[in-house]
Amino acid sequence: MSVFFDITHTTHYRYAQPVELGEHKVMFRPRGSHDVRVLATDLVVSPEPQDIRLISDVYSNSVALVKPQSPANELQVTCKFSVEHTGTRALDLPLNDNVLQYPFFYTDEERIALGHYLAPYYDDPTGELQAWADQFVLTDGPTGTRELLVAMTQTIKESMLYLTRFDEGVQTPYETLALKSGTCRDFATLMIEAVRRLGYAARFVSGYLYAPWLDDDDPAHVGAGATHAWLQVYLPGAGWIPFDPTNNLIGGTDLVRVAVARHASLASPVSGSWHGFPGDYLDMFVDVQVRKVAVTV
Repeated sequence: MSVFFDITHTTHYRYAQPVELGEHKVMFRPRGSHDVRVLATDLVVSPEPQDIRLISDVYSNSVALVKPQSPANELQVTCKFSVEHTGTRALDLPLNDNVLQYPFFYTDEERIALGHYLAPYYDDPTGELQAWADQFVLTDGPTGTRELLVAMTQTIKESMLYLTRFDEGVQTPYETLALKSGTCRDFATLMIEAVRRLGYAARFVSGYLYAPWLDDDDPAHVGAGATHAWLQVYLPGAGWIPFDPTNNLIGGTDLVRVAVARHASLASPVSGSWHGFPGDYLDMFVDVQVRKVAVTV
């Protein structure tokens, strides 16, 4: 089955008076692979850019380097995409026999390639995060390697409150555990750091979320209307498997990935610089529309 989406992503910055705009890094384009095919793309920048360069970054994400005309009192970046998503059969893909139960071990070659996704980003001086992660390892029988991840995904969804936050940055895992609330990027960061403590390779994913309520008024998913965040865990035999603890989604077609990175701070959709007085900055508006346009069998 293939699902076809039209995606429009707009970011609009406003300033009180014309400011000098520096180069901006734009990471909007969906990351194509065997399950996601990018059919069409369009990038519109206002004011008219002096230059646009398309590159692949160190994580092989597609990046547009944009140098807008300036001075200007606003900057608007609009990206439009059409994609085909065939879905990720996350719970059906077979694992290698030697990784069916936790703990398991990556091969030497896998550990070389996965090194920066295995190493925790945050220290855990009190062992709080390790203790939280350890609760998912069964003590009365064998623990399934994939089942542990499913249980952690479901627990975050059921025990923590999703709260929209427009400020930049991400909470530490300890802040999320203490508050029992956060955004999608906070929940993804918590789970990434927890599973790394258990020996899994995990990476942060930013992208787009299709929300069925846009079609049928059923608010099934939270996080729509802006970019979304989740994680992927590498399981030998199945590869990189998506887990969305914000919505308890595992695989499927509702998650359209854009960028992957070791940490959330390295996968920002738009980043750049401007020069002026601090009070010149007024606000930023982000709008993401993900529309299902067709389904084929």
